[in-house]
Amino acid sequence: MTTALESQLASAVLMIMPVRFESNPHTAESNSFQGRNPDPAEKQQEDAAAEFAGLRDALEAAGIEVIAFDDTEEPHTPDAIFPNNWVSFHADGTVVLYPMEAPNRRTERRPDIIDALVDWHGFQVRNIIDLSGHEADGQFLEGTGSLVLDRSNRVAYAGVSSRTHLDALGDFAQRMGYEVVAFDAVDRDGAPIYHTNVLMNVGEALAVICAEAIQREDQREAVLTSLRDSGHEIVEISFDQMDAFAGNMLELRSASGERVIAMSQQARDSLDESQLARLVANATIVSAPINRIESSAGGSVRCMLAEIHLNKNE
Repeated sequence: MTTALESQLASAVLMIMPVRFESNPHTAESNSFQGRNPDPAEKQQEDAAAEFAGLRDALEAAGIEVIAFDDTEEPHTPDAIFPNNWVSFHADGTVVLYPMEAPNRRTERRPDIIDALVDWHGFQVRNIIDLSGHEADGQFLEGTGSLVLDRSNRVAYAGVSSRTHLDALGDFAQRMGYEVVAFDAVDRDGAPIYHTNVLMNVGEALAVICAEAIQREDQREAVLTSLRDSGHEIVEISFDQMDAFAGNMLELRSASGERVIAMSQQARDSLDESQLARLVANATIVSAPINRIESSAGGSVRCMLAEIHLNKNE
């Protein structure tokens, strides 16, 4: 079990450049945010590559270290642009690999990327915890999509869904030394929300959440109380704003030590002046248009970023 203290904010992120991006039919059933893009696969890939580059450039301009790897032609991994679902990196040198629901997402797990972070980029990896064995039992936990981690306070928020199961969640919590705050969350039509990071994010001092998606009052209060008790100011967003991926933002720290909140342009445009003012008082907002990625794959900026909390060799 790891218990090392960890900063909430990373200054480096892993991104995966899409090679054969397209709307994944194997994930559509459990992801109500995912559309069915009628464009040919080649057009979807072209659009996604351009949007990926725009987001990468915006992050780098804001002082975030972006370590990007190309996806592979084979096997075909249409959702590889979302690496945070298969891996998380922790300050004590631990790397966690996660069980994925869709079979064609499981081959996104790439040991060569972990090796390259060590060999090419000087990061320290001391331990790999592989939770993927839960797939054999039909138990899934899709990384920091399923988990919204308060790393500093060792709290894991998790909305239970077909991609987030309690057995795998308990295994993570025990081995990583986290307290779990689990709940049920649904969209406006009552369908389970596939990933927790669609409805909430936790920064250093600020938390953004679509609280009305947690319909059970006791669960909703448990989440809000936990956030307040850990010292977070709470910004609530509506269902409309959640649908625009306003919950799918990620707070990072720039090379100069300043807070940066990364989100899509659609998410930013959905926020009202009061909400934006509270976010801007906390951090610099970095946004980029990724409309095609959002509509085709049902994920946004936070899903595209796997924070690297690993230490580097001196």
